[in-house]
Amino acid sequence: MAEETSLVKSAASKLFDIRLMIGGLFALYGVMLTVYSFFTSPAELAKAADININLWLGLGMLVLGALFLLWAKLSPLQHPDAEEGGAAEDRPAERPRRRH
Repeated sequence: MAEETSLVKSAASKLFDIRLMIGGLFALYGVMLTVYSFFTSPAELAKAADININLWLGLGMLVLGALFLLWAKLSPLQHPDAEEGGAAEDRPAERPRRRH
């Protein structure tokens, strides 16, 4: 029973890993910006000194998103109870409150 609880907590902590959200958003926006860069008009390129900034920023965002996702894959979160075995005896007991 305790093992199932620790597995559920571990799965929940992986689900809400902020690195996955950041990496996914950067990758999504990177794809969108890279695709948009293929439709950049010559007038827009002239404004940017003939540098397709949408392409370069899109590729940079793709790389950053991939790094965040790789980081989350190689170093997954682990719930503290899963590492300790979930023993409640190891935790300090609460002190009783005094009434005034």
